[in-house]
Amino acid sequence: MLADFLTCDYIRLNVVCDNWKDAVKAGAELLLEKECIEPSYVEAIIHHHENFGPYMVVAPGIVLAHARPEDGAKEVSISLVTLKKPVVFGNITNDPVKLVFTFATTDNKVHLSLLSSLMELFSNQKDMQAIMSASQVSSVINIIKQYSN
Repeated sequence: MLADFLTCDYIRLNVVCDNWKDAVKAGAELLLEKECIEPSYVEAIIHHHENFGPYMVVAPGIVLAHARPEDGAKEVSISLVTLKKPVVFGNITNDPVKLVFTFATTDNKVHLSLLSSLMELFSNQKDMQAIMSASQVSSVINIIKQYSN
């Protein structure tokens, strides 16, 4: 299922960002381009980070940027951006961030299934390192396919 959502149109590699806000916007831009989310969704992600801290940094080097469905999610979607240079989100344990996954959902069942696949991926250090250092989207897609049930 993960590979059905995380296709080449939703992946960008080695994006240059100066700070965490730029990184959030870079990940969300792919979902905005495909009209999966509204601009208010991006604003909500930034607002949540500013008000609740870097809880979205879910593992070393990985942020799972998201907001609530009512904040502007139009359909279930996910994007992945690798950063050329990691940026600090303010999470003492898991900074700096190299991978930005942006996640939007309108369906709880699909949402839980995708999160389960992502958590399985996040727990495999070898695959995560391969994604972080990938220079071709096809390499990332091949890894993602392994986590699609």
